[in-house]
Formats: sequence, C-alpha cells, structure tokens
Amino acid sequence: MSTPAKHKEGLRKHYKCAILTISTSKYWHKQKGAKDIGDLSGEIAQDLVAKNGHEVVFYDILPDTETKINEGITKALGTDAEFIITTGGTGMTKNDITIEVISKLLEKQMPGFGELFRQKSYADIGTAAVLSRAIAGVIHQKAVFCLPGSPNAVRLALTEIIMPEIAHIMKHVRE
Repeated sequence: MSTPAKHKEGLRKHYKCAILTISTSKYWHKQKGAKDIGDLSGEIAQDLVAKNGHEVVFYDILPDTETKINEGITKALGTDAEFIITTGGTGMTKNDITIEVISKLLEKQMPGFGELFRQKSYADIGTAAVLSRAIAGVIHQKAVFCLPGSPNAVRLALTEIIMPEIAHIMKHVRE
C-alpha cells in the first residue's frame, strides 16, 4: 500500500539522482579500462530511475574502502543530484563497509526503509533477508539509499519502495 494520493498531490514528479556502485572488483575492471564492467545492479538502478521520469546526473564505481566511499559520496553530494542510491557493501563480510561509512554521515536516519526492504526481501528470499543491512537517511537535504549489490535487491528497492515514494520522501527531506 502506498501513501494516500492526497499526500502526493502537487509534488514534483522529476528528480535528479546520483548512483554509486561500491565493488572493489568492478572498480578494478573499470581502472583497467574494461568496456564491460559487469555492473548489472548499477545498470538496473540507472534504467529504473530513468524509466520513472528522473534523471541520473552522476554515476561512479568505487572500491570497498572508507576513503573512496567518502570521496564518492562527497562528489555525489556536490552535484545537483537530489537523491543518491548506492549499491553494494551492505552485507556481512569484512569488506562490506558501506553501512559503517555512510551511517556516520547521515544527519537523519530513515529506519522504516531498511525495515520495509527486509520485509519485502523476506517474501522473495526467505530468512536470508536477515543478512541485509540496507539503510536510508538524509545528508544535506538529499535522500540517500544504501542497497545491497544484488540486481534483484536493487530492482525490489527501486520498484516497490523508492520510486513510488520518492516525491513524498523529497517533500519531507526538503522541509
């Protein structure tokens, strides 16, 4: 169930987005000049954002290091993007540090996003959803969504949560 229609009346329909893929292996493929980096999750995010009438104004691939993630977020915040989507680095391995890095930067958290994402993921993948640490929040009046690197997770988050609610989210982020 989505936000009642009256809450969405008069809201802007088009926003600018930055997308960051956080993956050391994809980063090194990019650094080596590979034509096909294999960033399916990043491609899905770009496609779904555009198909929903929004504009992707920044895209980058970063390795799983605190310095590079901070640099990438800083660059994305410095663009005219109004919301940011990251993919990757939300799992439980020692290299999965996206949540640790970005959560330090969040001025406000949106805990309902992670809760709803895990609930919807549970319907798809069962108890493995417990491994997801997806989060969202606000940095400098920009909504930031940290998604798992799985293409299915990106598709689920964008189609069932972020795209249906982005105008409503942005209204409150900007107030």
